[in-house]
Amino acid sequence: MATGAQPWQLCSAGSAGAAALATSGAASAEGLGRPGQLQDETLGVASVPSQWRGVQGTRGETKSCQTASIATAEACAQTRKHADAEVQTEAPVPAGVLPASQHDSPGLAAFLRRVEAMVIRELNKNWQSHAFDGFEVNWTEQQQTVTCLHTLGYPPAQGQGLHVTSVSWNTTGSVVACAYGRLDDGDWSTLRSFVCAWNLDRRGLNPRQPSVVVEVPSAVMSLAFHPTQPSHIAGGLYSGEVLVWDMSRPEDPLLWRTGLTDDTHTDPVYQVVWLPERRHGHRFHVLSVATDGKVLLWQAVGTAQLQLTQGFALAVQQLPRNTKLRKPHRGETEVGATAVSFSSFDPSLFVLGTEGGFPLKCSLAAEEAALTRRPASVPLRAPAQFTFSPHGGPVYSVSCSPFHRNLFLSAGTDGHVHLYSMLQAQPLTSLQLSHKYLFAVRWSPVRPLVFAAASGEGAQGTLKRLRPLLWASYPPISLPEGDVQLFDLQKSSQKPTVLIKQTQDESPVYCLEFNRQQTQLLAAGDARGTVKVWQLSTEFTEQGPRETEDLDQLAAEVAI
Repeated sequence: MATGAQPWQLCSAGSAGAAALATSGAASAEGLGRPGQLQDETLGVASVPSQWRGVQGTRGETKSCQTASIATAEACAQTRKHADAEVQTEAPVPAGVLPASQHDSPGLAAFLRRVEAMVIRELNKNWQSHAFDGFEVNWTEQQQTVTCLHTLGYPPAQGQGLHVTSVSWNTTGSVVACAYGRLDDGDWSTLRSFVCAWNLDRRGLNPRQPSVVVEVPSAVMSLAFHPTQPSHIAGGLYSGEVLVWDMSRPEDPLLWRTGLTDDTHTDPVYQVVWLPERRHGHRFHVLSVATDGKVLLWQAVGTAQLQLTQGFALAVQQLPRNTKLRKPHRGETEVGATAVSFSSFDPSLFVLGTEGGFPLKCSLAAEEAALTRRPASVPLRAPAQFTFSPHGGPVYSVSCSPFHRNLFLSAGTDGHVHLYSMLQAQPLTSLQLSHKYLFAVRWSPVRPLVFAAASGEGAQGTLKRLRPLLWASYPPISLPEGDVQLFDLQKSSQKPTVLIKQTQDESPVYCLEFNRQQTQLLAAGDARGTVKVWQLSTEFTEQGPRETEDLDQLAAEVAI
């Protein structure tokens, strides 16, 4: 067991041990060379207790600090300024009034009696004069020339080489929309298309960035804004479908579509029109025409479906034979429709343009069943009532006059504009516009004798959208750059009043539309994918005296 040793004991033991080691060492030294004995020795255990822990112990200190005392002070200020001012005009001086006694009453009465007969005679002459008939005060600034206000386009569509196939103004006249597609022999199976709209009244308008862009899986061939809903627009596709979009919902714009059923067109839809219901004028149907020979009327049903309500078919054997027509090809049973225009005076009367080149007067009230083998969910009827003398090529556009119930225009690939009367087969007049294809013609909504025509390059490949067999009957035509021609029949019936150069690279102008609200605006679309908005000069927006009477006289002279 280890025992504690006092410091002095430890030193003594140490001395003894040292002596022993010294003695042993000496003995060893003496005995070098011979072995010595080794002995084991056990020594006691030494321990040294720690004195540091007890001395240090647990020591704690408390300290504190204090910032300088917070000083506060209060102060106030007051200012006051008061001023009074008065302004007084000079006292009004009363106008001098002659006393009643100073008036020459007898002299005034004598003067009035003397001139009375002459004044009444002149008033009667003015009342019977027609010098100011049709004159309306116009407080707007006079526009002397036709100018381009906007050049609109969508770069992704133009990058694909897409054409502007149709343009339309909405009911407010502030939004213009265009359809992108192709009118040549492109690859229709994989073509993606667009519908674009620009709000021209929006501040900071970007002509290269439309307000709304709708992507469509097939080429869009025609557009028409709703007559009362500014954001609803209908479109006809190359695939034969008809769709309606709501442009105020850019994330999900599709409202209704026909789908691909037995009722759907089997050829491209080249025009769509909104028609009011007969019993409910605030409701509208969508009418579509296509080169499959069908004219179909669609009604929105449910949330996303357009349902066929009426249908018409153009059969070759049911065409009226009041004029000589080209003999149809063997096996040809349908007449392809390319354009439509409704009368402003009879909502059931409409004119169709056809691939065969002859316009047709048709009626929605027709009851004769159509001779067709194609299936449909509703009975198809034969609408044709009268056949007009044909163009030298397919008719691309027709337009009924908004000022005369019997007049309409047609434009064809023969480069002619024909003015027809509903009362006779032969055209009242025919305008030869050089050797250009004419793709669109429209009457002015404000000038009875003014219309516009769109023309351009007429290479054979440009119009392969129609049936190739039909095109074999017509010779090819080569044309210069595309343009818009404005005609005023009051000035000349043979040449345009103004020629607007829309493009400079031989690109045709495919479509145009007047703005019915802002009548000084005209939109035109071309093959470069550009829409140009033109501001017309005052001579094309202000009706002249007796212009309506001149239009009536034109119709009456030819109808004799």
